[in-house]
Amino acid sequence: MRGESFYAKRMQVCGTETAFEVLARAKALEAKGKKVIHLEIGEPDFDTPANIKHAAIRALNEGYTHYTPAAGIAQVREAVANYVSRTRNIPVDPDEVVITPGGKPIMSFLMLALIDEGDEVIYPNPSYPIYESMIHFTGGKPVPIPLREELDFRLDVEELRKLVTPRTKLIVLNSPHNPTGGVLPKKDLEKIAEIIEGRDIYVLSDEIYSRIIYDGEHFSLASLPGMKDRVVILDGFSKTYAMTGWRLGYGVMNKELASKITRLMVNFVSCSTAFVQMAGIEALNGPQDEAEKMVQEFRRRRDIIVKGLNEIPGVSCKLPAGAFYAFPNVKSFGKPSKEIADYLLNEAGVAALSGTAFGEYGEGYLRLSYANSVENIQEALRLMRGALARIS
Repeated sequence: MRGESFYAKRMQVCGTETAFEVLARAKALEAKGKKVIHLEIGEPDFDTPANIKHAAIRALNEGYTHYTPAAGIAQVREAVANYVSRTRNIPVDPDEVVITPGGKPIMSFLMLALIDEGDEVIYPNPSYPIYESMIHFTGGKPVPIPLREELDFRLDVEELRKLVTPRTKLIVLNSPHNPTGGVLPKKDLEKIAEIIEGRDIYVLSDEIYSRIIYDGEHFSLASLPGMKDRVVILDGFSKTYAMTGWRLGYGVMNKELASKITRLMVNFVSCSTAFVQMAGIEALNGPQDEAEKMVQEFRRRRDIIVKGLNEIPGVSCKLPAGAFYAFPNVKSFGKPSKEIADYLLNEAGVAALSGTAFGEYGEGYLRLSYANSVENIQEALRLMRGALARIS
């Protein structure tokens, strides 16, 4: 066996997604006969709408089985451009769109294109773990900005102002937010726009949950005057249309940057799958009733899980404004949140994630995905209540 020193140093700072590790552990317990309720993995439990599946089959039959342009099929980029123009109220040209296999390549390729050794990247903490992983991987300096419960897990804009330095190259925003469900209001985004005005800073705006919002409408930083060319919108099909396994996402950015991201597409993956891209057109332009019904069901589940969590002695939970995650506070138990998450999996058969899977400021919290049936959520709450009453 070769030691770590044999491999490239960058691999030592390449992180992972704990959700998949916990899923593997939960599956191993199930293989031994233990029943596990899965609240760890962040994907809708609904099937992809039938019209989208039929569009993929039709595309296969029509011969969409070959290479495509690296940035994506022209009519797919046009469909995305029209959709983003309509939903963000900004003009978008198809040449400002890059289609990717899932949303992750946008965050990864953007950092590869922008970040040199020592460049600073401000990112929310807790947050999606791949942000910090890719900052390290590209040689950047991670600069976390804490998301605090007392602010409904929004960032403190004045704290952000103080973190910006001449080395700041990129700011990462995620709204609605994983893992907390927090949403950045327009007034905060206006202040953020003021902070970066006149500075040579890009913003990665991860809007993958933009359609899963429970009150009001989604608002993008790119929609503010002067921000469109400074913002890279990351969005995709996985969450809105229950297409996680299809691997289809996109970035919207200025043409100069789009050409850089396209070159990275050529180097890394060549292109996104042809027939999947064509299904994306149907997702955006076809009926939206299934996506809307899914959000209404998530709202019902959200209300049930948050109410149930707040009824467990020692647990408190804010009502998330978007996405499909609850982020309960378990600090009263006086134990590391990872220890509590492990205990719930092994003792209660409830798979949850420690808040620290999303960064150091997630300590004292758990993340529960309510992308599961109401019956399973209610059973998980019952099991958690019993197990936490016995924790010592």
